[in-house]
Amino acid sequence: MDIEEFRAYCLSFPHTHEGMPFQGFFKNSRSILVFYVGKKMFSFFDIDKFDYCTLKCDPEVIETLREHNGIQKPFNLSWKHWISVALNGDVSDEMVKDLVKKSYALVSAGLSKKST
Repeated sequence: MDIEEFRAYCLSFPHTHEGMPFQGFFKNSRSILVFYVGKKMFSFFDIDKFDYCTLKCDPEVIETLREHNGIQKPFNLSWKHWISVALNGDVSDEMVKDLVKKSYALVSAGLSKKST
């Protein structure tokens, strides 16, 4: 899956929008593209590298998922609620899409109708 296909997939979910909120704050984070449902993020990646994405995840399945090659602890986020997923082929496109879908569902389930 290339960067445009991944981006289109993330944007295909209802009430989803994208942004680059870190451009003016952190030198190493200027190229981070974030996908939101309402005001809550569910996925993001570095557009300059596109080597992994970070996704919200059900805490009950995180440890099992991390046993899979290509799924690891995220950089600078809660290891209890987020995972980092390799986009280099270690994780199949189907599994990446499934994890994105679950991330979106997890975040959107926590929103009130007013915030979407």
